[in-house]
Amino acid sequence: MSRIKRNLRVVRVLINMRLQNLMMFRLGFFGPFFVDSCVFLVQLCVFEAVYSNVDRIGTWGKGQMILYIGTFSMINAFNMVIYFFGINNIPDKIKNGDMDLYLTKPVSPLLRLTFERVNPGSVPLLFLSGVLIAYGIKEGGVKITPFLVLGYVFWIGIMTVLYYLVEVLIRSLSFFILTSGNAIILEEAGLTLCMQLPGIVFYGIYKVIFYMILPYGIMATLPVQFLTGEMTFTRAMWGVLVAADFALLTAFVWKQGIRHYNSASS
Repeated sequence: MSRIKRNLRVVRVLINMRLQNLMMFRLGFFGPFFVDSCVFLVQLCVFEAVYSNVDRIGTWGKGQMILYIGTFSMINAFNMVIYFFGINNIPDKIKNGDMDLYLTKPVSPLLRLTFERVNPGSVPLLFLSGVLIAYGIKEGGVKITPFLVLGYVFWIGIMTVLYYLVEVLIRSLSFFILTSGNAIILEEAGLTLCMQLPGIVFYGIYKVIFYMILPYGIMATLPVQFLTGEMTFTRAMWGVLVAADFALLTAFVWKQGIRHYNSASS
């Protein structure tokens, strides 16, 4: 319990320091609000152009697809607000030897990397995603109950954590290889595809890839399936199992990477 309280204090200090640094340059603080909102609107226009002449994607109608896009956008918004800009720098810090500074501090280096570069500029994406989700619920005729809301929030949380674990795992490869650039390119390609197509359309080898290896195919699919009443017990257990497996794998690779890491000063 004392360790949890200490980590929470560290997180609070890191966030406060980040916000203070951002407010020193007002444009750097408020600029991302405008940029991210514009990017979201452009993406929305692209999706509307693609799906305006399509009645169904797999077994999903327009309402489910709007829910899917809003859900994936919400998970990605949490990623951008909380941890992406800190985690994304792991390969550079390993290459340049900056990881030395994190290993000498009396706090978990991964904890500090996760929360040291929070990005309030992406907060509008959370609200815009919420509006899109609400529209999808209305369009899909989903009858909301407290149970559905709690379950949907639970799955959003689980999938956001899974998103984080995959990002850390891919960038931790830089401990063992010269560059993880190719893996990151593969990650971006998988994300781009899965932001446009739900997991229900994948079969065969594609299902193996996007359900197990790069599990972006389930990140927004499972929350939507729960909200629309399509989730089965087997699918729920699969989602929890994938998240647990990636938690164990990411923790193992990170710890081995720290042991494998050669200080730039050595």
